Amino acid sequence: MAKKTTKYSAVKKASAKKAAAKHGASRAATKKILRPSSPKVLSPKVLPGELVTLLDLMRYGVSRFVEAGVVFAHGTTDPVAEAAFIVCEVLHLHPDQFEMFANARVTAHEAAKILALFDKRIATRKPAAYLVNKIYMRGLPFYVDERTIVPRSFIGELLDSHFGGDAEEEGGSLIDDPFNVMRVLDLCTGSGCLAILACQSFPNATVDAVDISPDALAVAARNVADYGLEDRVSLYEGNLFDAVNDARYDLIITNPPYVDAEGMAGLPRECLHEPSIAFDGGDDGLDLVRRILDGAKDHLTPEGGLLCEIGRGRDLLGDAYPNLPLLWLDTEDSDGEVFWLPAEAL
Repeated sequence: MAKKTTKYSAVKKASAKKAAAKHGASRAATKKILRPSSPKVLSPKVLPGELVTLLDLMRYGVSRFVEAGVVFAHGTTDPVAEAAFIVCEVLHLHPDQFEMFANARVTAHEAAKILALFDKRIATRKPAAYLVNKIYMRGLPFYVDERTIVPRSFIGELLDSHFGGDAEEEGGSLIDDPFNVMRVLDLCTGSGCLAILACQSFPNATVDAVDISPDALAVAARNVADYGLEDRVSLYEGNLFDAVNDARYDLIITNPPYVDAEGMAGLPRECLHEPSIAFDGGDDGLDLVRRILDGAKDHLTPEGGLLCEIGRGRDLLGDAYPNLPLLWLDTEDSDGEVFWLPAEAL
């Protein structure tokens, strides 16, 4: 993977300038809406003709979710997006099509199914993605169930914004040519979404995807098969780099567990439906991040790099590795939760 030091420096300078202009505090791990301490919210009776269009049902869902104190952190970030997602799934529409059909009428049968899912979302507190066994990343649908965490990494967006090879793109590209990326490692792959998105971003690449959970890998295998990528994505069960021996890669991407002990103790009910191993990053949240940083040098090609998501641990990581030139990258919904580190800096 060709990457010039001058280009890295330019991108780092642009990123630092952008970060200084934005609010410095990291976003909360989850977004909460009036989280109640108690009582069960009863489902109100909806009379025929009261909810007619997709927009009617979406608005009703928003009101129900806010009233019930539902938490949003699983692919949707607010009650509007959550309600629209459920409406579209019942109607077999892509979320991007909601606006097109917002004023279309729904049948009584369709409305009943939508309302039933709203009720189930509130009563069980299961993430909507689990209720419909689907999540979207970068507009692509992926299968998901309770065997793996609901994917919501920022890395997918960064693959689009910083790895296209176009120096003129916003934020600048961290590589010269995505066609020169031949081998990618996805650590802690979970459902395999990032491995599949990497295949889309790097057309000539093969991807090794590693996870310690055989259950998560079973979900990943289904997604890989759904996209017909069995010849490009290889799944490995193991503990981080142990699974790939001495292999080297042009790019390592990883969204490891990074919730600290305090965060684990305060996870909302929605997150308790997900595998705890996918969250737990140790006392300060950086146990796995340290191991990845310490081992990355032995698994990167000379011009390769590491793209790693760590949540709210930026200051802690900076204190632990003061001499590493970590380049912090922002996305539409995050400030400095993902870093890039070229192999030459390790």
